Amino acid sequence: MTSRERVVGLEQAARFVQEVRGRGGTVAFTNGCFDLLHAGHVELLETARSLADALVVGVNGDDSVRRLKGPGRPLQAASDRARVVAALRAVDRVVVFEALTAEALLAELKPDVYVKGGDYTFDTLPEREAARRVGARVVLVPLLEGRSTTALVRRMGGGGA
Repeated sequence: MTSRERVVGLEQAARFVQEVRGRGGTVAFTNGCFDLLHAGHVELLETARSLADALVVGVNGDDSVRRLKGPGRPLQAASDRARVVAALRAVDRVVVFEALTAEALLAELKPDVYVKGGDYTFDTLPEREAARRVGARVVLVPLLEGRSTTALVRRMGGGGA
């Protein structure tokens, strides 16, 4: 399956989750902007995949990235960001979404594990209650120091951060 084929709509992603579960498997879910893919993203995605038999990733759409990160972002269109994430071996499916949080995706996909970066705590995680409602175990992955899209943009001298 190509990276283009792994970028799917929410209904297709939900069917994929059902297929994995039908085979007795488990599903992890994570989400983010993934504006400039870096080692911190790879660490998050590989760790998330190691916690389940399949990994579905939510990628924030362009409008939600602008609302979250500011007017200079995203640096790449959602379709490009989704395809790059989908090309990684750890990732099984990618869904683009426009909301500021992934609560609706959690409610629809009902993953076994919800994974986020260590820039969150259990108390500050916006999706904490949505994950609890669907019975997903929440795992926070420690950040790789100095790896962030904002830091990369600053080092490049860009105004997008």
